[in-house]
Amino acid sequence: MRRLFRWLVRLGLVMVVLIAGLLAPVAYNELACIPAAKPETYTPRLPPEHRRAESRTLMTYPEWHIVHAYDDYAQVISAGDPHEFGYMQAIGGFWSSLCALSHESAEHGGFTTQSKQTIYVIGVSFTAELLAKAAYEETLGRLAAWWRGPERAALDDLSADQARAYAQFLQQVPWYKWDFQADREDLATNATDVLRDRERRIALGLEYGAKAAYARVIEDAVAQVGADALTLRMIVTGISEAALQGMGTVDVVGPVDGGIEIETPRYRALTHILQEMAGAGADFVEIAGNDQIMFTALSQAETVAGAIHSFERQGYGDSRHLVIVNVTDLAQRLREMDEAEGVARLRLEHVHDY
Repeated sequence: MRRLFRWLVRLGLVMVVLIAGLLAPVAYNELACIPAAKPETYTPRLPPEHRRAESRTLMTYPEWHIVHAYDDYAQVISAGDPHEFGYMQAIGGFWSSLCALSHESAEHGGFTTQSKQTIYVIGVSFTAELLAKAAYEETLGRLAAWWRGPERAALDDLSADQARAYAQFLQQVPWYKWDFQADREDLATNATDVLRDRERRIALGLEYGAKAAYARVIEDAVAQVGADALTLRMIVTGISEAALQGMGTVDVVGPVDGGIEIETPRYRALTHILQEMAGAGADFVEIAGNDQIMFTALSQAETVAGAIHSFERQGYGDSRHLVIVNVTDLAQRLREMDEAEGVARLRLEHVHDY
């Protein structure tokens, strides 16, 4: 009985250490990344029902960081093995970028309690997931890859294809809508008798099964509170109503003081729409009642002027930059990206709406 008690105490201490480790980045962000509140001076043109908090342009990034991390992972394992991915680098990138965004949020309405709760939950979950994956792939997964030799097994290629498809899916659709069970069944269907395939089938099958179960819980929770709005409104100028209507995904609300009010889809689709409008000569006056917006861009340069945070992408050999601009300057910046050349040339990745 005493021996059992000692093991329970040890297990309890391990759990306390693990929980403390997972919560340490949250504590750091709360203590060291505090924004100094600044008053908002911009007066929105759109009515209140079509405004969104400006700080959300910053706070939508952490979730996208996870999307990008899955894309980086897919890129690494397209020719390599999972143990070659920098799990700690991906985790560190999440929390370091969040700290930079927290500092910057002072000028955009601050980091709200509701945003904190959401971001901290997904951040801790992301950290725990990658730590668990790293613990396996750096040990048993690495051993199985070593035993396999340089020639890839069937499930190495299949899992790389699955990772790439999943990363693309996340660009526009919430992760919990992905069919993990179908991926699990594909592993079973395509596995051969070689050791690496058996190992991949078991390890990834367990991972996909756990994610499928968790996805059902999250989907039920979202159904209870309701999904976020799928569209937003903005005011544009320098383009005709006919040209806007011809874009297909843009709904013209009508003329307003200073331009034309339109409604567009959000998320990844919005980035493409903004690029298309900028290319057609449009300029943006206001988006969702805000005068500033953030975008991420890629370049061969490690840092670029005006970026609030920059870091290297895995598997691509370039860097990601987080840049904030005035809404009225956004179209010109997008046009300049298309015209720029050289190492410092920026390639638009995503415009972060609210």
